[in-house]
Amino acid sequence: MSGTAVDVDVAIVGGGLVGASLALALAPTGLRTALIEGVAPDAAAQPSFDDRTTALGNGTRRAFEALGVWPAVAPRAAPIRRIHVSDAGRFGFARLEAAEHGIDAFGYVVTNRVLGAALHAAIAELPQLELRMPARCTAVRRGGERVELATEPAADPLHARLVIAADGAHSQVREAAGLGADIEDYRQVAVIAHVRASRPADGTAYERFTASGPFAVLPLHDGAYGVVWTLAPEAAAQVMAMDDSAYLDALQRVFGWRLGRLWQAGRRTSYPLRLSRAQSLVGERVALIGNAAQGLHPVAGQGFNLGLRDAATLAELLAEVVAREGRDADIGTAAVLAEFAARRHADRDGVTRFTDGLVKLFADQRPGVPLLRDLGLLLFDASPAAKQALSRLSWGFAGRTPRLARGLGVLT
Repeated sequence: MSGTAVDVDVAIVGGGLVGASLALALAPTGLRTALIEGVAPDAAAQPSFDDRTTALGNGTRRAFEALGVWPAVAPRAAPIRRIHVSDAGRFGFARLEAAEHGIDAFGYVVTNRVLGAALHAAIAELPQLELRMPARCTAVRRGGERVELATEPAADPLHARLVIAADGAHSQVREAAGLGADIEDYRQVAVIAHVRASRPADGTAYERFTASGPFAVLPLHDGAYGVVWTLAPEAAAQVMAMDDSAYLDALQRVFGWRLGRLWQAGRRTSYPLRLSRAQSLVGERVALIGNAAQGLHPVAGQGFNLGLRDAATLAELLAEVVAREGRDADIGTAAVLAEFAARRHADRDGVTRFTDGLVKLFADQRPGVPLLRDLGLLLFDASPAAKQALSRLSWGFAGRTPRLARGLGVLT
């Protein structure tokens, strides 16, 4: 590496939704921050700007309110006021109504394009942010009290006290830090599209469990629906190859007529589904957040919410260190990173087990299991206490709720 190094306190590698949120959350701390993202915001390959939908829990909404980006998101966020869960072809079902729990909505459905645009507009205004985008992190060298990072296109290297891996499930930073990850292939592919039906979306989200995997239909702000159809890889390839008419016919056969006639489909995309979980959230002057820390099945819509709580918890912890030890505090020590891992353990472990358990429970076709599963759904439907517990998932599974998720700033 050559050139005069640029000294920063925090270097975030990965400027997607979680990485950009962390950069914004760190702004009030005064920490010098760099954000490195390999894809320009307006590039077609930028996953933070595509038409996939993300379900935002109420804790995430409050965090975005505290970060000042919710006003840009809210007009195109569809509230989830009802949830209908069913076991396809069987008698088990459960219904949840937000009003019964004293809340306006269980969450909000937003396209990644809207979220990404709001976040990147906000971080573009941050005076202390060293923004390198598009730029790739090409080398990570650890040693002493700093980590050195090289980026391309050629620029002066960065020296950081702490490096944050927000660069996805195949994290280069995680690999460079020597942090392994356990990966389980679900042998499922999510086929995703926006569709329109004769009955416009009314705030109801549907989760139907089929023999091939979960099937989700989510309301969008313009009356359309976001469809996530989980299929075996071979079946997914066939669906991706269909023309729009054949796709809508197939969708209608699987989902039925609850939405009326499906009559229009947008562009389809597909993504293989895997459970990935880093064996440790921290290494030497490195912390993992978002998909670099854990990548979940989309069955319960918890992946981004969990990743945002990673970012919110880390920003809050670093703010505490700066408040306690001053602006020149070493924020990358083993003690600070151990505290971050400890604060994230219960929530991360609980949500991961919950989503993985759902996938495997509804895929289990052993004799007697479907019957017990359907009875369990009916018991859940009749239990206000169980529904109330599930509605709290918006704020995290367990452990300490970060300040941002309570609508507060990271500074006390």
